Amino acid sequence: MKNLLVWLCVLGLCSSVALPAQKYTISGYLTDAETGEKLIAANVFELRSAQGAVTNNYGFFSLTLPADSVYLQASYIGYENRTVALNLTQDIPLDFSLSSSLTLDVVTVTAEQALEENSQMSQVEVPVEQIKKLPALLGEVDVLKTLQLLPGVQSGGEGQSGLYVRGGSPDQNLVLLDGVPVYNVSHVLGIFSVFNADAIKNVTLTKGGFPARYGGRLSSVLEINMKDGNLKEFHGEGAVGIISSKLTLEGPIKTDQTSFIISGRRTYADLVARPFVKAAAKRDEQQIGFDLSFFDLNAKLNHRINDQHRLYLSGYWGGDVFGTDITDQGDRFGGGIDWGNLITAARWNWQLQPKLFANTTLTYSRYRVDISAFQETLIEGEAPEAFGANYFSGIEDIGGKIDFDFIPSPQHYIRFGAAATNHTYEPGALSITSTEIPDTLIGSQDSYSTEYALYIEDDMTFGQLKANVGIHFSAFDVEDELYTAVQPRLGLRYLLPNDWALKGSFSTMQQYINLLTSESLSLPTDLWVPSTARIRPQRAWQAAAGVAKTLDGGYELSAEAYYKEMTDVISFKEGASFLLGLENDWQDKVTQGDGEAYGLELFLQKKKGRTTGWVGYTLSWNNRQFDDINGGKVFPFRYDRRHDLSVVASHQLSERISVSGAFIYGTGNAISLNTYKWGTGPQGFYSDRLSGGGDKNSFRMSDYHRMDVSIEFFKQKKRYARKWIISVYNIYWNRNPYFVQQQNRFDRRTGDFTGTEFTEVSILPIIPSVAYSFKF
Repeated sequence: MKNLLVWLCVLGLCSSVALPAQKYTISGYLTDAETGEKLIAANVFELRSAQGAVTNNYGFFSLTLPADSVYLQASYIGYENRTVALNLTQDIPLDFSLSSSLTLDVVTVTAEQALEENSQMSQVEVPVEQIKKLPALLGEVDVLKTLQLLPGVQSGGEGQSGLYVRGGSPDQNLVLLDGVPVYNVSHVLGIFSVFNADAIKNVTLTKGGFPARYGGRLSSVLEINMKDGNLKEFHGEGAVGIISSKLTLEGPIKTDQTSFIISGRRTYADLVARPFVKAAAKRDEQQIGFDLSFFDLNAKLNHRINDQHRLYLSGYWGGDVFGTDITDQGDRFGGGIDWGNLITAARWNWQLQPKLFANTTLTYSRYRVDISAFQETLIEGEAPEAFGANYFSGIEDIGGKIDFDFIPSPQHYIRFGAAATNHTYEPGALSITSTEIPDTLIGSQDSYSTEYALYIEDDMTFGQLKANVGIHFSAFDVEDELYTAVQPRLGLRYLLPNDWALKGSFSTMQQYINLLTSESLSLPTDLWVPSTARIRPQRAWQAAAGVAKTLDGGYELSAEAYYKEMTDVISFKEGASFLLGLENDWQDKVTQGDGEAYGLELFLQKKKGRTTGWVGYTLSWNNRQFDDINGGKVFPFRYDRRHDLSVVASHQLSERISVSGAFIYGTGNAISLNTYKWGTGPQGFYSDRLSGGGDKNSFRMSDYHRMDVSIEFFKQKKRYARKWIISVYNIYWNRNPYFVQQQNRFDRRTGDFTGTEFTEVSILPIIPSVAYSFKF
């Protein structure tokens, strides 16, 4: 009888415990209702359970919930929300098509997911439409110049498009266009970037807390994804500016199945300048041929095989030409620089099951630079004497990778994958031709390496704690040397009371390819070279901590402090350059040392309403130490900038008129001067705008500051829309320094040398511009 009572009690207890509910998965894609474009980082949210999912780079989401009645809401920046009610009794494929919002109170800066919800820190997304609204130099919208307005990101100098992120150098940025590395991001010696905003869908910059899926660089990851092409209707857009024009065409090859986009851009600065050059040459009885231009072409093909399979083919081709050909009294001389990128990618998306998504990518990337010079002297009665030199270098990649997204539940988002890339380097060679000596080739031979990567990461949630935990393994095979690295990654977010988020991250990175560059100016002559048996890979670790909060009124506030140590960073030895001693191995001209960067970043951003924008401030330190430079003493990196402030705002006056402006302030760049004594006496240093000591980079240029403004007039017609953009760069004409020149001073009466004077030279004054854009 006792045993019977025990069993009855056990049975009653078991019957009072609810059995686990059966779970099912809702998966699919979020797209733009008008174009069919996939929406990246869009949100799908179940209203009753407060469980949600975010779309990946291909618009795919997966959300697993208990069997029940569910209410799903899909949302994305600048789009109207859509809500669907379902009775979840089985796995359900579900696609959302969202329509653009036409009101003035749309979100125009970042995605709708609250800042404090994400475990990722040190990451910023800037919509392309926001980029297009900001003032542009010479009317040419530039993605990289917009990113320079963010905290923790600096430009290399006046008008330059290079990115220096948290103490790093340009080669430490992993720049991906549709998943393919881009090795040179500049046109016209850095004044413009290679990215045409009309062909771009989204831009994401990660400055720290790197997830495990990224590797190969130390300082940042810049992801730029091209548009897929309109699957519904044929459309086009273009713009005509002061120095360049562009045109983009997109549309369906087969409606809702296959689409294309092609976008081209070319400058005509050479056509504008050529008459002035010829007029000046005619006065001097010379003939001058002049060429200064750049072009780029983006193209993409998007094909939907079925609900589970999609194919993408994309490519970029761009180049710059700068050259002169001068004839003076029968003698000819001249030269120039040609450089450019060629990039292609083939991608296959495969939804293996509702919780598992795969993407396979084959990539090709090439960067090449050619520098030429020639001279031809005519001697009466004799054969002309001719001399020519051609310097060339570059890098070429062939690679493949496969990435998996596995979403078993709303509490886990697992990514894993593998990649391999073969690098071919042309580290610099000089070809010489002459009528007096045989043709000569001086320089290094091509070299090869193979880079491998494996990774796994999980974005997981435990109540108020959210964590991204991962590990990245890399290997590099070069010259019978095999380098390997295990790189742990950790990102944490803890939700405090009142929805304040406390965030932290730690990441280690290893970089196997290096850019040999001059600190004075970023030129396309820079050389990409591998780590070798003699040159060790660059390594870094970075830790960051901060707080984030979404405030009332559509404001977001974040504050982050970071510390980064770099080991085996590479630099030319003092007095060495890419052309000096070409007969020697480039490894003999470089040295390796350490770097340290730390600072504080503050970011206040307004996301909604007619007025949007942000205020960003960075307080930072950035130092280097090399045994072979500056006597082994620590010195500030050239782009050490103590204070960096940017204020950006856009205001929609009406449906037809909007205004925008940006103010930038930064501490002057650190520079070295040929002086050992501070003063104004004979043979001493003389300037009322520079300060410092005698070690490397111990002087400072003047502080940098400027304000840009623009106004936009928009008009919608029945079949097309047009826009006039009037902008002014450096509106109060501050003479920001571009470089410092040295001049000797002499007494006018006696001609005696009295000292050395250093003068700052400014090249960009106030620059107004007008651009006309259209859509049809």
